[in-house]
Amino acid sequence: MEDIEKLKYPIGKLSIPEDIPASLREAHINAITSMPNQLNNATQGLTENQLNTAYRPNGWSVRQLVHHLADSHMNAFTRFKLGMTEEEPTIKPYDQDSWCNMSDAQDLDPQLSLDIISGVHGRWVKLLNDMTDDDYNRKIYHPEMKKKISLGQLLCVYGWHSNHHLAHITGVRDRNNW
Repeated sequence: MEDIEKLKYPIGKLSIPEDIPASLREAHINAITSMPNQLNNATQGLTENQLNTAYRPNGWSVRQLVHHLADSHMNAFTRFKLGMTEEEPTIKPYDQDSWCNMSDAQDLDPQLSLDIISGVHGRWVKLLNDMTDDDYNRKIYHPEMKKKISLGQLLCVYGWHSNHHLAHITGVRDRNNW
């Protein structure tokens, strides 16, 4: 059995720097830009049984991961828009595990969420590319982190998040020779 921590965090744990230079922003925007195509490629041709396979013991299935990415990134896009249009808004957290255990995330064709991700990312990347340095310094209050973070830092969260869950899916594919 592989190390459970490596299965949980195949690209390492999230680390959010205090200062976010333009080069780091660009890397995370690139991750968000490429994620829809990479996710489509990673899930293409999977059988129902493969889609229902967990990426690790007691982890979400590939199907749940795809639906989670749609849920999470719809929320992310909204969080950025709130951060751009309100003064230090408090973002709304949600129970990710409960959302992944709902029937839509467990039963529906992942293509529905792949379509959502494609559309949301198209709009989100436009917003991210049009933001200024001052925009990236705007703050939101993140109740789960119990602190204010900049939109630049939030970008790091979601760039990492995109690569993190892609690695879960490609990892389970590789380990099972799919």
